Amino acid sequence: MSLFRHPESESVLLEFKREVPKNDQIIKTIIGFCNQKGGKLILGVDNDRTIVGLAEGQINKLLESLDHSIYEACYPPIIPLVSTQVFGDKTVLIISVSSGMSKPYFRKSEGKEKGTYIRVGRSTVHATPEMIEELKWQSHSIDFEKLPVYNAPLDTLENQLVQHFLDNRKNQASAKVTQDVLRSYSLIVEEHSKLFPTYAGILNFGKSPQFFLSEAMIIVSHFRGIEGRDAIASIDCEGTLLNQFQQAHHFVLSRLSKSFSITAIVRDEKLEIPEVAFREALLNLLIHRNYHIQAPSKISIYDDRLELYSPGGFSGPIEQDQLLKGLTYLRNPAICKIFREMGLVEKMGTGFINIFKSYEAWGLEKPQIIEGANFIKCILPRASSQSLPIKTQAEEGILTLFYSQNEITTQDVINKFSISRATAQRWLNLLIEKGLIESIGRTRNLRYRRLPNG
Repeated sequence: MSLFRHPESESVLLEFKREVPKNDQIIKTIIGFCNQKGGKLILGVDNDRTIVGLAEGQINKLLESLDHSIYEACYPPIIPLVSTQVFGDKTVLIISVSSGMSKPYFRKSEGKEKGTYIRVGRSTVHATPEMIEELKWQSHSIDFEKLPVYNAPLDTLENQLVQHFLDNRKNQASAKVTQDVLRSYSLIVEEHSKLFPTYAGILNFGKSPQFFLSEAMIIVSHFRGIEGRDAIASIDCEGTLLNQFQQAHHFVLSRLSKSFSITAIVRDEKLEIPEVAFREALLNLLIHRNYHIQAPSKISIYDDRLELYSPGGFSGPIEQDQLLKGLTYLRNPAICKIFREMGLVEKMGTGFINIFKSYEAWGLEKPQIIEGANFIKCILPRASSQSLPIKTQAEEGILTLFYSQNEITTQDVINKFSISRATAQRWLNLLIEKGLIESIGRTRNLRYRRLPNG
């Protein structure tokens, strides 16, 4: 008897079950599919894609009752397509649904608040109140960024900022600030004959964005070690989205290690990770986050990695391999358009491609993209003290301290690299062993001097 394997793998759009699960689990999964981009639940296939099939009696029973039980259990009603497919001598049952037009869908017995489910990666999970609200907007083709901010007067928008943007748009002629122009960028919206700024308008050009969206900010923290317990430094990046980008970009780059090489009289500086990778990850965090969620974005710097945390999951059914194909769904199309015309985004969908390609070109450990129940986390590995060669970490890094002073201390090394005293001492001892530096004095007065051949 030959074994067959299903040609596809499990994803946000496809789930396998070896055996027939309890009826409520089927319903939860179908609701999760329907609340997003649709999908298929296939019964009779193992997790490793091996087709085991179902008994003929089981299949006949399910064909008779399953579509009706799903219809009765869900609201708004869901009408699935139930079919079978034969692989050799094995038969599987396929339950398919398309993306629903009347979201959110939920189990009648649990109610909307507890019975709404969505797909996250390959799992089906409860939807949070914020997710439920977003599903309502999706069913009416409404983006949160384009909603009016009723408690914000129109002059909350900084016309000088808007004009500067219009004067410097990429591949666009300059224009004057008018209501028509503001509408075209979804910066204002009219309701009941009155104009209001939108969330996109306030986030990009507002005088005090955090007054209206207090958590629309980035908290950047530099931690000692590889856990978030001992913070060395932290900064709250606030203001417009462009201001947040500039603040976070500058702070993070200032905390990363650099290596140096001298060619003739030119001093070449190289960051420990590809700058383009961090830049693209930061832009993705700002452009694609869910601003309806009352939680800040976060960037954490550890000895071995950067972590960029963004509230809200992917706005469409995306697997990590699809990110490398340039596939993207826009949660905030107005914000995306503004960033593209600012010249910060070259082409939509290329951000993750640039991140992974730049890391591959540098021979560094592969970045990770993790989707949680209501967040996205991008992990960028650093060339840590364990992985960087001593030539880069000590010879090129520490020796540059002697450009401006004849002698250095252990504290100088600690301050430059934000490392522990033990690590700094280890690096210095390695340089002594290689005959590049020598130690002078003892204990509290211990200093280091560069040797002629160093």
